[in-house]
Amino acid sequence: MTTSVSESLEDRRALVTGGTKGTGAVIARRLAHAGATVLVTARSRPHDVEEKTFIAADLSSAEGADHVVAEVGARMGGVDILVNNLGGSEAPAGGFAALSEDDWARELNTNLLAAVRLDRALLPHMIALGKGAIVHVTSIQRRMPLWNGTLAYAAAPGPTGQSPTPWTPRRPTRRLRPRPPRRPSPVQAPSPR
Repeated sequence: MTTSVSESLEDRRALVTGGTKGTGAVIARRLAHAGATVLVTARSRPHDVEEKTFIAADLSSAEGADHVVAEVGARMGGVDILVNNLGGSEAPAGGFAALSEDDWARELNTNLLAAVRLDRALLPHMIALGKGAIVHVTSIQRRMPLWNGTLAYAAAPGPTGQSPTPWTPRRPTRRLRPRPPRRPSPVQAPSPR
């Protein structure tokens, strides 16, 4: 299926986490094609990603998120679009009994807290401008976790994958307001990145 891309994103500034390969790279290219200025983040820069569009950071730490926020501010003055695409699992197979405290901490830091930290830091600017969008990319694991291998990954971003009141700008007040949910949100349900 092909959809047309309008110039509606001209003069918009976007940040895509995990934006150097796979889904993140496609999202970044699509936003740029629509006219947005796009920065991408990852731990290391692949050879096919331009240095001027890249921010090297490990978003699983607070310091990494702080670095990205500082770079976004210095390079673009903030963002209008944040796509939290970062996610993945390095947890060992074997279900809950195989997961250590460190496994849980690593999965939560990568798949939940990375998005939370960026949302908390970048959303106030969007609210002040009265415009913006935050997208949390999730996977089927949020609804169908592989119990023997990805429990920590599947449990991590429940709050980001099933937000009970998504935030969107509404006119004419130009303030971000909660939009009523289309259906009840099972916040307790596993929702990975």
